[in-house]
Amino acid sequence: MKPIYSLEDDESIRELVLYALTGAGFEAQGFETAKDLYQALSQQQPALLLLDVMLPDESGLHVLERLKANPDTAQIPVILLTAKSAEYDKVLGLDSGADDYIAKPFGVMELLSRVRAVLRRAKPEQSDEIRMGGLALSPKRRQVTADGQEIALTYKEFELLHLLLRNPGLVFTRDQLLSSIWGEDYLGEVRTVDVHIKTLRKKLGPCASLIETVRGVGYKCGGRP
Repeated sequence: MKPIYSLEDDESIRELVLYALTGAGFEAQGFETAKDLYQALSQQQPALLLLDVMLPDESGLHVLERLKANPDTAQIPVILLTAKSAEYDKVLGLDSGADDYIAKPFGVMELLSRVRAVLRRAKPEQSDEIRMGGLALSPKRRQVTADGQEIALTYKEFELLHLLLRNPGLVFTRDQLLSSIWGEDYLGEVRTVDVHIKTLRKKLGPCASLIETVRGVGYKCGGRP
């Protein structure tokens, strides 16, 4: 777990912040000057930076600007901690790239709540993409690619492929596929499944072999995701 850094020149506040963070289960490190922070950043990047604005060697806003201008540190979430509570100062800090702004004095519970909120927002969005061989399917984007080439599928073809891909190795009978994709009230022929599998394989090109026929039973996606 990456630590949370606190750049704060007031020792009592810095110690309070570190005590609150460690007490809440976070790993935390404190720094008195921007120089100390930069040295630490060269060794390890934090999960979050709590940044005081009024510092003895360099303005906190200047530190923020430097971090955001550097591709190596631009993604570090930053919460500004400062005695300045005017709306202008808050807007200036947020416009400079801060993720949140807490005016001093602040309560420990508020601090921890805001830290957790920023960390939640900073988590990278998990991909919903399902991959098997050269095939990739994204349910959210309704997108399928085969060996990097986007494939245009009909609604039923997409749903059929999605069902097979998310259940690798599981054999589906034609009746099961009809019920799952076309609905239990569908009155068409079982052959509908075969027709859709045929057109699906044709569109998938070299990835078509991932859809396997289980003779006398139905279909499955072979291999592992």
